Amino acid sequence: MALDPADQHLRHVEKDILIPKIMREKAKERCSEQVQDFTKCCKNSGVLMVVKCRKENSAMKECLTAYYNDPAFHEECKMEYLKEREEFRKTGIPAKKRLQKVPTSM
Repeated sequence: MALDPADQHLRHVEKDILIPKIMREKAKERCSEQVQDFTKCCKNSGVLMVVKCRKENSAMKECLTAYYNDPAFHEECKMEYLKEREEFRKTGIPAKKRLQKVPTSM
């Protein structure tokens, strides 16, 4: 039985793992300044990072959590996932491979 590319039904693994993964990746991009500040602080603080980087950690968590709790952001990520899945079901080619540049001969 072939899967309908336009089917919008989500399996548990998609709802609980795959879409949250997209959300984490996109939230990290959108909070890149806070993530970079925290990373830089950790690198500069060594074993004292737990104490020294509280401010940066809080700012990063606050930014990421705002995205994780935003229903519109969740919907955006879900639609992105469904679009990728639909494309995969049509072509049989995973998004990662479709996005790679095709080598051209000179």
